[in-house]
Amino acid sequence: MEKQKITGSQIVIETLIEQGVTDVFGYPGGQVLNIYDELYKAKERINHILTAHEQGASHAADGYARATGKVGVVIATSGPGATNLVTGIATAMLDSVPMVAIIGNVPTSSIGKDSFQEINITGVTLPITKHNYFVTKIEELADTIREAFQIAKSGRPGPVLIDIPKDVQTAKYDFEYKGVVPFYEQKKAGIKDITKAVELINNANKPYIYIGGGAISADICNDVKKLAEKIDGYIGCTFMGLSAIENSYDRFLGMQGMHGHYASSMANKEADLIIGIGMRFSDRATGNVSKYCKNAKIIHLDIDLSEINKNIKSDVGLIGDIKYSLSEILKMCKERKNPEWAKIVSGLKEKGRLINEKIESENKNLLTPKKMFDIINSVKNDDTLIATDVGQHQMWAAQWTDFKKSRTLISSGGLGTMGFGLGAAIGASIGTKKQSVLITGDGSFGMNLNELATAVTYNIPVVIVIMNNGVLGMVRQWQTLFFGKRYSNTVLERKTDFIKLADAFGLKGKRVFDVKDFQEAFKEAVNSNAPYLIDAVIDKDEFVLPMLPPGGSIEDIITTVEKAEGNN
Repeated sequence: MEKQKITGSQIVIETLIEQGVTDVFGYPGGQVLNIYDELYKAKERINHILTAHEQGASHAADGYARATGKVGVVIATSGPGATNLVTGIATAMLDSVPMVAIIGNVPTSSIGKDSFQEINITGVTLPITKHNYFVTKIEELADTIREAFQIAKSGRPGPVLIDIPKDVQTAKYDFEYKGVVPFYEQKKAGIKDITKAVELINNANKPYIYIGGGAISADICNDVKKLAEKIDGYIGCTFMGLSAIENSYDRFLGMQGMHGHYASSMANKEADLIIGIGMRFSDRATGNVSKYCKNAKIIHLDIDLSEINKNIKSDVGLIGDIKYSLSEILKMCKERKNPEWAKIVSGLKEKGRLINEKIESENKNLLTPKKMFDIINSVKNDDTLIATDVGQHQMWAAQWTDFKKSRTLISSGGLGTMGFGLGAAIGASIGTKKQSVLITGDGSFGMNLNELATAVTYNIPVVIVIMNNGVLGMVRQWQTLFFGKRYSNTVLERKTDFIKLADAFGLKGKRVFDVKDFQEAFKEAVNSNAPYLIDAVIDKDEFVLPMLPPGGSIEDIITTVEKAEGNN
């Protein structure tokens, strides 16, 4: 295609379109007016979603990326527009989500003069981006954007920020289409290390495959199942690894860690070999590091060198493309049977089932988290997106949702961002054109409920389920168990009427108190194919169990309220 001399703002939009971007999220302002003018002119080729707040826009771009695997894009103006993105950028960084944030800034001649809404956003975001740019030359703009996309999606994904001064947006330069940038070529683990890993696998009698969000990013879920079948092993996952393997798969034990499924956490403890794939052995997964799997060998596959031996020392670290490493292991390892391991795991599953029965109330119509998710699972489709905020409701969603397809959990794991859910649910729905269900709490929902305006304006099919216990549930649970029931600032006592709020924003809402009413409301909400809010009132003393106490290990796992309160 022939070169064209166009403005920097046009270059921004044309390069986004060149990179396959169809949807962007954002909020206009003084220093991005030129970019927004070009968005208007190109509205038949690229869709812009106007959110209620820049933080909501960043979470929407994040949710879009998690659900689709594409790079999410967010646009904001300088100053407060830029700083309002910070929490969203940090959320994406901690969960390795590919995102490009495009910021406008004051002209280069005004930089450093404390101009109106000037902020050094590259300096602010340096620790929470994979890379960032301050573009001072129009001739570098298109290639900078291309490189940002390449960095965001290559290797371990992450957010990249581009700060573009106003004069660069208005200057003109030749533009030539170059096509979608490829991924950077990834390093591959050496055959010597792969051979060591295979030797450990062939000698293991109780192998446990432990997958994280990296397994979803690398699209290796089927290979993980093949490995489990070949070596007669079992699979557990981190919180970020949920949905990678369907819950019904007989070798999948569920989430492991602080609030993990009993069988998965205990199998992790009993294993003589842990094969960690695309996960980082975080404190939520390991508990007391000095006691973690002391009798097991550990193989760690990860794209990021910095994760190997960072938290847990590995016997073999396979650095680089985990799809390649796993395929080589599959070729080389021996097929075997481990009947004793199968017997142990079967016993752990049964004990986990009995623990779950004790957790559940005998009152058939009392609305409890378990009963709510039984209903959600029976009504939702296989590809319904489950988004969450952060707190007890998030862990109940992790424990009780029946995931059937990869990329159907949209939640903040690393940063644990309350207020993430609604924006993320909106972005995920827009990216996939599927319905999303937001599981939230009254505390989390209060942080960014302004995005109801976005859901209604664009008629996004998001069903909002508020698990309303009138308290900051997870913090209160800790206060109950470890702080002598001193409920400092966790009993909300707010007068907010969420049903009136829904009406004010323009969506339907229902308040429910029991199982029958929740079932009717949730079916109606799903069938409405429109934004719908359910205010589900639950008991403030519902606990998330099992639980590892702070500083504890798997040996200290708490499985009942009585045992929990005995730790106080």
